[in-house]
Amino acid sequence: MSPTATVPHVLVAGEINADLVLRDFSAFPALGREVTAAESRLVLGSASAICASGLARLGNRVTFLGKVGDDLFGSFCLDEMSKVGIDVSRVVVDRGAKTGITVAISSERDRALVTFAGATASFTAGDILEDVFEGADHLHVASFYLQTQLRPGLAGLFERAHESGLTTSLDPGHDPEEQWLRDLESTLKETDLFFPNEEELRGASGRDDIGEALASLPSVRVVAKLGARGAVSVDDGSLLAVPAPPVTAVDTTGAGDSFDAGFLHAWLRSEPLEICLHYGAAAGALSTRALGGTAAQPSNTELEAFLAGSGYRSG
Repeated sequence: MSPTATVPHVLVAGEINADLVLRDFSAFPALGREVTAAESRLVLGSASAICASGLARLGNRVTFLGKVGDDLFGSFCLDEMSKVGIDVSRVVVDRGAKTGITVAISSERDRALVTFAGATASFTAGDILEDVFEGADHLHVASFYLQTQLRPGLAGLFERAHESGLTTSLDPGHDPEEQWLRDLESTLKETDLFFPNEEELRGASGRDDIGEALASLPSVRVVAKLGARGAVSVDDGSLLAVPAPPVTAVDTTGAGDSFDAGFLHAWLRSEPLEICLHYGAAAGALSTRALGGTAAQPSNTELEAFLAGSGYRSG
């Protein structure tokens, strides 16, 4: 990828929580039963923070907007974010709140998550001051449905970002209540890039067929993540799909958020859609090589070398 004179400045607004990852379970847990896991680790979690970490590792300037509690998990998360170069000076530390945590029960095939939202549930669009947009290029938000106080004001926040010259992107995450359309239609009208996975795309569109689902959301560029099958979008009216490059997966937690980071890294440098999809798919795949969502995220040099070694070379 050709270097740019100016490093893109990305704002990431959203949830911050720790992940307790339990890997390779003997059986999936059920009520009234106890099972064992092969490994556990406390790591930086949350879709928004994992994407922010991926963007920072790739060499982008990243400022995080969010809220944590004044507690052990909050300090841990902010320290981990600062280590990779994320500016956390805009994160609110709320003494009256608890930092969220997710228990991720994971294997190389898939994962299940149980989340306590904590401070995330009280973070609103009103907590984001207008001056933060100055000098920024893009605003990304994830976990749309978990951010119950941010969600109703997100369309207005994205509109403010557009008025300040920023582009916007949204990764919806899963809707635990499966009321997919609440607040979504108005938000997508102010969204440039929409990053659902296959299940989330079905929920948001009400259609099972991928092509029909993509076509049903004409107001936004939809980039659908298909896990081990890669990713797909629409280019000039035709489906454009790229495969996921093969890696030896250890933990799939946060792979979709690392995909978002890789795609945005290329897209913010005005690369063609196919190249953006390749960068996203490769960044997502590489992130699965270690436990947790951030430990194996690639640098730009590593990502470029991996793509070249896979037979793909950027323009």
